[in-house]
Amino acid sequence: MLIAHVRLRVSEDDRQKALDTLMANAPAIRATKGCLAFVPFLDPTDRQGLGVLHEWQSGEEFAAYAASPGFVETAAILRPLMTAAPVSRRFDARLIETID
Repeated sequence: MLIAHVRLRVSEDDRQKALDTLMANAPAIRATKGCLAFVPFLDPTDRQGLGVLHEWQSGEEFAAYAASPGFVETAAILRPLMTAAPVSRRFDARLIETID
């Protein structure tokens, strides 16, 4: 399993637009083969921060998503809003258990 934590910064004025852009694409991303979770959020500790939590069955499926037209289109909207380069931390993980 691949887990990616993505953090990005935009001006306070653009934060809602950035979140709306991510949320508009969430259903399609969640339906992508191998996607287990795609959770965009506003960082409550940083008025310019947003994040996305990704969970993918494999690194190959995440890479296919990152090369997809939808990813490229979303990045084309978000990158001009960013005040700094995004930080993406990727983890190779093994699920231990799920508790509902």
